[in-house]
Amino acid sequence: MELRGRLALLAVTVAAAPLALGACTSDRKAGPEGRAAPELVVTPTEGANDVPISGEIGTVVKHGQVTAVRITDDKGGTVEAEPREDGSGWVPSKTLQPKKTYTVEVTATGEKGKTTTRKTTFTTQPKSSKPAITSTMYFAGNRTYGTAMPVTVDFDPPIPKEARADVQRRLFVKTDPPQPGTWSWVSDGSQVYYRAPDFWRPGTTITVRAALEGLPIGKEHVGDADRRATSKIGRQVELEIDNATKQMSVIQDGKLLKKLPVSLGKPSTPTSSGKMVIMEKHDFTTFDTTGSADPYVVDVEDAQRLTWGGEFIHGAPWSEGDQGYTNVSHGCTNLSAANADWLMGVTQVGDLVTVKGTEVQLDEGNGWTAWNVSWDDFAKGSALPVPSGLKPAPAQAPDPGAVAGGSPEPAPSASGG
Repeated sequence: MELRGRLALLAVTVAAAPLALGACTSDRKAGPEGRAAPELVVTPTEGANDVPISGEIGTVVKHGQVTAVRITDDKGGTVEAEPREDGSGWVPSKTLQPKKTYTVEVTATGEKGKTTTRKTTFTTQPKSSKPAITSTMYFAGNRTYGTAMPVTVDFDPPIPKEARADVQRRLFVKTDPPQPGTWSWVSDGSQVYYRAPDFWRPGTTITVRAALEGLPIGKEHVGDADRRATSKIGRQVELEIDNATKQMSVIQDGKLLKKLPVSLGKPSTPTSSGKMVIMEKHDFTTFDTTGSADPYVVDVEDAQRLTWGGEFIHGAPWSEGDQGYTNVSHGCTNLSAANADWLMGVTQVGDLVTVKGTEVQLDEGNGWTAWNVSWDDFAKGSALPVPSGLKPAPAQAPDPGAVAGGSPEPAPSASGG
């Protein structure tokens, strides 16, 4: 779902958050000529206490539509809010403060200008003593990402199935130009991805908000933080790696730039087949697998992470004689030092990497696996209804669109081979 424009004082309103407390209040006034003024219900209701700091302003209207909303704090200051895409409510632009009183005034307008106004005052609960679920948003601000970049939020501990709809309602994505998509949960609840039916168009601006601070999650936890980021989508680049030929095809804007010989994982440590996304880029890093069945420590250059399990594309001068012929790695994609250096200048975090023909398939959630399933299967992972009109478009020639470059992401310690 998308966030639309921010408004300080006046606007249209928000669905009652599942967290708002108190009974509903409504008003209906009979107008002249038998026409009724709008019926308007606002939540939280007058005098509600212990409203979570993640609370929203919700309205239900009959015989009209909301035409103005004003939210103020206990000092009379304006509280900015952002409307939900479906017009069901307003989400404060910043998390509310604990143990504070807020006043909301909502006006609905019906036929021939008849209006109904409701005013309500509520108080938020004290700071929660429940443990917070740690969320990590893998979408930073002021970056340039590849066209396959999913917005990814990671949770520790995972989100239970019964709480995923509430969490998903607080995750917002806006794209410019519009390219709507949906969120989809990894089955264990440890990650949720957002993508559209098709790859992002080059030049698209994506704005994300994970408004989770203070959100009740199940009976035992709350959300940890309210995060925002805005970044752009760069040129279209994808890598295709074929185990049968031991070659990597580097494709930009639909055109083959170069083929590079590779060495993949040996039979005891095979490379995963599937659709992956470049997650990090490191000019230099150290692989340390101490404690594993096959421990080693090695310094590598030009390393690009593909999975949480430690599969990378990287320079491997020690295997250059095998590249194009034999698989000898611990699961990584080995390139010559020169080719790995060249590739670093072409790729971006968020570029698609497809590997085929190896002994094992990519596991769900081992990396950003949003593209490793069909759109229909991806949409089934949403905890909320997905508009039926969201479908992949017919294949088109790629837009040569624009912004090059890429940015390494902060990441867990590396392992690979």
